[in-house]
Amino acid sequence: MAVPLNDVFKAIADPTRREILRLLRHEEMSAGEVAARFDMTKPTMSHHFAVLKAAGLITSRREGQTIWYALDTTVLEDVLAWSMDMARSAKGDKR
Repeated sequence: MAVPLNDVFKAIADPTRREILRLLRHEEMSAGEVAARFDMTKPTMSHHFAVLKAAGLITSRREGQTIWYALDTTVLEDVLAWSMDMARSAKGDKR
């Protein structure tokens, strides 16, 4: 896994960041559209976006003055695979 698991777990440990991921689950959204769903300052929202991006959970692209965010499920799939492997190992299943 390219992104350290600690970064991923830190990112998803926060309920606000989990809600951001849920919002992005169906479609790409602008930073303003996401921020409008929360009662937080712009710097706080920027911090949440930065943590999610550093963990590889979201991607961003700039279009003029607008930043668009999208969910990147690659890291989540890696975490799920790791979790399943850990569960199999714990049960003694060496498939």
